[in-house]
Amino acid sequence: MASARWPCLVLALLSGLAASGFPSHPVQLLRKRSLQEGVVDDIEIYSTKISCKVTSRFAHNVVTTRAVNRADKAKEVSFDVELPKTAFITNFTLWVTIDGVTYPGNVKEKEVAQAQYQKAVSQGKTAGLVKASGRKLEKFTVSVNVASGSKVTFELTYEELLKRHKGKYEMYLKIQPKQLVRHFEIDAHIFEPQGISMLDAEASFITNDLLGSALTKTFSGKKGHVSFRPSLDQQRSCPTCTDSLLNGDFTITYDVNRESPANVQVVNGYFVHFFAPHGLPVVPKNIVFVIDVSGSMAGRKIQQTRDALLKILEDMKEDDYLNFILFSGDVTTWKDHLVQATPENLEEARTFVKGIDDRGMTNINDGLMTGISMLNRAREEHLVPERSTSIIIMLTDGDANIGESRPEKIQENVRNAIRGRFPLYNLGFGHNLNYNFLESLALENHGFARRIYEDSDANLQLQGFYEEVANPLLTDVEVEYPENAILDLTKNSYPHFYDGSEIVVAGRLVDGDMNNFKADVKGHGAFNDLTFTEEVDMKEMEQALKEQEYIFGNYIERLWAYLTIEQLLEKRKNAHGQEKENITAQALELSLKYHFVTPLTSMVVTKPEDSEDQTSIADKPGEGQLAYLNPVFLCSTASYQPPQTPYYYVDGDPHFIIQVPEKEDAICFNIDEDPGTVLRLIQDPITGLSVNGQIIGDKGSSPDPKTRKTYFGKLGIASSQMDFQIEVTTEKITLWNGDAPSTFSWLDTVTVRQDGLSVTINRQKNMVVSFGEGVSFVVVLHQVWKGHPVHQDFLGFYVVDSHRMSAQTHGLLGQFFHPFDFEVSDIRPGSDPGKTDATMVVKSHQLTVTRGSQKDYRKDASVGTKVICWFVHNNGEGLIDGVHTDYVVPSLF
Repeated sequence: MASARWPCLVLALLSGLAASGFPSHPVQLLRKRSLQEGVVDDIEIYSTKISCKVTSRFAHNVVTTRAVNRADKAKEVSFDVELPKTAFITNFTLWVTIDGVTYPGNVKEKEVAQAQYQKAVSQGKTAGLVKASGRKLEKFTVSVNVASGSKVTFELTYEELLKRHKGKYEMYLKIQPKQLVRHFEIDAHIFEPQGISMLDAEASFITNDLLGSALTKTFSGKKGHVSFRPSLDQQRSCPTCTDSLLNGDFTITYDVNRESPANVQVVNGYFVHFFAPHGLPVVPKNIVFVIDVSGSMAGRKIQQTRDALLKILEDMKEDDYLNFILFSGDVTTWKDHLVQATPENLEEARTFVKGIDDRGMTNINDGLMTGISMLNRAREEHLVPERSTSIIIMLTDGDANIGESRPEKIQENVRNAIRGRFPLYNLGFGHNLNYNFLESLALENHGFARRIYEDSDANLQLQGFYEEVANPLLTDVEVEYPENAILDLTKNSYPHFYDGSEIVVAGRLVDGDMNNFKADVKGHGAFNDLTFTEEVDMKEMEQALKEQEYIFGNYIERLWAYLTIEQLLEKRKNAHGQEKENITAQALELSLKYHFVTPLTSMVVTKPEDSEDQTSIADKPGEGQLAYLNPVFLCSTASYQPPQTPYYYVDGDPHFIIQVPEKEDAICFNIDEDPGTVLRLIQDPITGLSVNGQIIGDKGSSPDPKTRKTYFGKLGIASSQMDFQIEVTTEKITLWNGDAPSTFSWLDTVTVRQDGLSVTINRQKNMVVSFGEGVSFVVVLHQVWKGHPVHQDFLGFYVVDSHRMSAQTHGLLGQFFHPFDFEVSDIRPGSDPGKTDATMVVKSHQLTVTRGSQKDYRKDASVGTKVICWFVHNNGEGLIDGVHTDYVVPSLF
């Protein structure tokens, strides 16, 4: 939080045993280290170079990795890079020798690319995608089959505008080559026309003594250079080891001279205007903290919130005014009105904060409306200084569930109450919330949203956010240019300028031959109104920018395009109807023109027609989508080993099996219902997880329940908290984040990962769905001969971990997730020869049960493993709660 995060990437080159039929899997690969130095699974990375050019804050980065297949057979090699979420991929190229084949990347409209992608996956081909990875990263993965003795080169290019935080720019590279690399190099060149005032570099994975000889960093005037070239010995984790210690963060920080508060640069008719004054007095602020204290905040989250608020109180200035509003099922205020941050009031505030505790539901609407009303009243009744600025900060970890809970209505209420007078900043704690709602709510009220990750440093994340907005130097900032002289201007109006940040405006000059260029920045300071004027002599500017070795193409034009697209995408989040269509069209046109992978476009990597793997695709996810899983996935080859013992499953006709480890026994029952019926298997109102299944019958199935065969042909797995759904049929798997679908084939072997969620499809076998640690399901695909006159494909559903499901979980399977007891007695010959009957007492019912067996098909869908169980007759009557028709629901979701 302390500084801007830029070229952030993880390098990992992985090899898989494609020739042997084994898919690539990162965890497995790390365990198969060759004795030959610098070689993993016979794949040697012999060169990795990260080349960075930064010109006027705009970064152009090229990651090049070269490898050779030392094996005597073909191997699959995967290229794995993590890059900043704020970066746009602009190109990817892959070369394979000896045949000299090149695989180029092309940016296409998302729908066009997805059509190409769907065609590829329907043919069982692999695909490389981008997905969110951690707090600030996205992962790009692509793979290729490399012949014995052949070399392969991967080259990825991405660009990003560095944003200034707390007085510096930061280039953050996360390095992880996973083996010793003969030629490893980071080479960063920085060119800043204002001049560089400081430059530093450090690595988290290497001691300062070793870093010193591998690292060089220099700067003088406008130029800076950082080089990191560790030798093989310096890469070793110990003097005799063959493992690499290059596994961590490499960070470059710098800032520029601030002799003038503004700097304007013009190249080829496009300009960029940087504005960052310093030395101004801080404008007093009136700040209301609206804090969620609902039951879900219990434990570490509420303690970290208290810790952060106590630290924030230490940083409050005596000219500031503040108040705290706590919301759960109701709303509690510290004071009836804002109070000045005097030592006495701050001490009282600390006492209040220390007593904050969790309770009840989540009434976001009333909490916000109380805070907004308090700020409005303070201004109207002159309770705060005239030259002060108001800010409201809300922290929540969930969705509204009491009072006004409709997101669109809450947005309307807040918008009408604030009326553009001050910004709203929303902090979303964790992932069990609607981040898109928080972001839209903040953006349309001149603020922004920030995710606070549930981790040991959550209190530091909260403090770091506050530090970003703690020192407003100007309010109501307007950047003005000569009338009729500028076209296509980016955002030029800002409610606040905060100390340590920077305002960036870009545009296009109407007259490219003009001799002078003038820009004014106007704003309200702590004591007076200020106007900063910057005049640019075009000829002097041309002379200053003749450092051609630092210039990459029309970098200011690309900077303008980057900034325009970024702001259009932000504006699009709150647009509707025709306005949204127009914004989308503008952003798409620029994304395609400048070859940027954005949420509207995809990078398609096209491979030769005779290649087995013809298409890979790279998409761009968004932060809001991060929380729930989005239609943009990392798709990588994976393998699955089933856990030892499932406790509950349903498979076959449909046979429900409940394993009871305490008894070293199992209970089973059938449900006889008509094809098309949907049954509720699992429903947990606390976690929001549900699973429903739709019954199918054999072809020409008999109407007689005693002779007909029925199975599950469709499953619906959903999380209401994550706004996420999976529909599984015998032909395909469709995943939804909100209304946006992504479809996969049973011919795929892919893993889809998002924070707290993992979906793995194992080609023509099974699918594994895990919600964090503690909830895992396996869906087994049963395939029969397509021309079979009677039978058709069907699905089995296995619960292999349910210990994090709540005590309120129910459903035909879910009701058994909690301990229950049964006793079997009077074992006797049954009416069916060769089978044994018995008397079972369970859930206060005495039942006649029959000893039989079913199959567990997780490891082998064709043969299965025999499971002995006591069969409960009549649709599980007496065993299940109620009757089986109570579990019939109208649809999968």
